[in-house]
Amino acid sequence: MSIATNRKRKLKKTFEDEYRSALSAYAAAGGETALRQAYELGRKAIEEGKSLIEIARLHHDALRELVKLVESEERVADVLRAGAEFSAECLSPYEMAYRGFEDSTKALRQLNETLEEEIKRIAIAVHDEAGQLLVAVHLALEEVSRGLPKFQREQLGGVSQLLEQVETQLRRVSHELRPTVLDDLGWIPAIRFLAEGITKRANLPIKIKTTVAGRLPKSTEIAMYRVVQEALTNASKHAKAGVVLIQVRRAGRMLCCSIQDDGAGFDVVEVQSNKGRRGLGLIGMQERLNAIGGTLSIESRPGCGTKLMIRVPME
Repeated sequence: MSIATNRKRKLKKTFEDEYRSALSAYAAAGGETALRQAYELGRKAIEEGKSLIEIARLHHDALRELVKLVESEERVADVLRAGAEFSAECLSPYEMAYRGFEDSTKALRQLNETLEEEIKRIAIAVHDEAGQLLVAVHLALEEVSRGLPKFQREQLGGVSQLLEQVETQLRRVSHELRPTVLDDLGWIPAIRFLAEGITKRANLPIKIKTTVAGRLPKSTEIAMYRVVQEALTNASKHAKAGVVLIQVRRAGRMLCCSIQDDGAGFDVVEVQSNKGRRGLGLIGMQERLNAIGGTLSIESRPGCGTKLMIRVPME
């Protein structure tokens, strides 16, 4: 590495140095230019991923250093007042970012509610309207078969059996789209119902252990049901798992739910990157949890199974 490059690195100020310098300049002379610098430092802090605690600690240390250099009490008051103004301006980008996040979360929550209403409408249509049409077809076939020879009546009987299978499948799809047990009894009974269906169809044992009783807010129950539903779909279709364990418990004011399988596993970084697979529905899970203030963490490695850990506020 060249000497010139080393010099450039030494001459380049760190964020902390820039903050101290800008705060000192504003405390000494004030002015809009120094306040604009505070705002730009706030934006830079967000880009660098600095937390509010880090900024508060830096401000406290820098302000304390300035106060030590002041001789009169009157001047100390001026420095403290300038420090408060500078800090408020520096933190304003954080406030704007937080408001933007709140607006995005609200829009996401409304989108999820609209989506659930549409899903509910489709589920009712599949169950009721399609079911009524199938009943009408059964009656028509029975009417037609009355005047036919035995062989043709048997053929129509085979068609009726196929229609019964279609009816069973439609009923299952309708229940999984929006199970009535979710609205009536809550998300724990709903995922038990879901797990039973997947176990029968995919021959995948699913164990559910919970120490949580009672109902949660409607939006939380719907989100938890959808996240578990997606996780079980992944375990049965993609992971080639032999068994799935779902555990639900309460930790203080947080609801904790883990979903663990012994399947193929995957590279978490690859899947979550733009270049990775997007078919696992992880983005949809995270967005649903974001809308209710929840978090999702994933532990997985190829050949070592997958564990999803969900935390959401109980209120």
